[in-house]
Amino acid sequence: MRAMVMTEIAGPLNVQEVPDPTPPRDGVVVEVHATGLCGSDWHAWAGHEDIVLPHVPGHELAGIISSVGPDVQNWSVGDRVTVPFVCGCGACDWCLSGNAQVCPDQQQPGFTGWGSFAEHVALHAADTNLVAIPEAVSFEAAAALGCRFATAYRALTARAGISAGEWVTVVGAGGVGLSAVMIAKALRARVIAVDRSTQALEAAQDLGADHVVLAEGQDVPGAVRELTGEGSHVGIDAVGSEQTCATSILGLRRRGRHVQIGLLPTETGMSQVPMARAIAWELDLLGSHGMAAADYPGMLALIAEGTLRPQDLIERVVGLEEAATLLPDQPRAATPGMTMINPRLGS
Repeated sequence: MRAMVMTEIAGPLNVQEVPDPTPPRDGVVVEVHATGLCGSDWHAWAGHEDIVLPHVPGHELAGIISSVGPDVQNWSVGDRVTVPFVCGCGACDWCLSGNAQVCPDQQQPGFTGWGSFAEHVALHAADTNLVAIPEAVSFEAAAALGCRFATAYRALTARAGISAGEWVTVVGAGGVGLSAVMIAKALRARVIAVDRSTQALEAAQDLGADHVVLAEGQDVPGAVRELTGEGSHVGIDAVGSEQTCATSILGLRRRGRHVQIGLLPTETGMSQVPMARAIAWELDLLGSHGMAAADYPGMLALIAEGTLRPQDLIERVVGLEEAATLLPDQPRAATPGMTMINPRLGS
């Protein structure tokens, strides 16, 4: 099969022929029809993740099952499927309780093993991790769910527990941030989008943001308080830096909830946050790490009925060769929405 291959950290990416994968006993091989180019893939390329070279990135995917391991019970060749970017082991207490997103023995395609920037990808523990794609949902829309959209959905619903009428500030209007804007509006919250790009803020407005704040040359938390009166009920850091994390926290009202979605890579693994404010104002600081397959049906139902439209976030579809040139510059991408890869283009 053709795949995008890393042979060095932060080095050139090459599209080449590699051996076809075989399914694990409890897993499947999926023919990839769509896979998203995400900031998390850039973190792997840049060396922020523990990967083994040579490596194939890619973790947001959708496609058709092409082969099935002998221990799989619920899936067959030809099924249309997607998968969370965190795949549980299927046997631990967390997986059995529907919380595979925090499985201690988790695997992540594109990180712990070869991923979906290829014509086929092998996935383990299929009966725990696979999600059926309704016929009304396209492969591109389903692939958009694997990391950014599903992460934003769970962050706002299961973690922040937003209610209609609450103020939500989303810091960062890239793929996950725009997903959060769209989902928060669908849940009838009032939304402020923050970004340093006017193009990204225009996209946020198009998706329903009530207000936008340019994150350059001004006191952003002060601007949020001016818009909301007391500050936001919920803040989302959809970027992943000490500055954007602090912006979200300092824009909260007393007893507000901050959810950290964006990764915060540092050499020590520790990051500074405004803990004095968190203590004095009794803020909740929450992490959110994807969403388990068990939680997908409710979200997919909203997509099938048209209440949520992740496909509106897709700005372009490219082949593997173009994606190999785009990935190293992903954090500086001029396109605010999602770039989707079709591995079969150009083959």
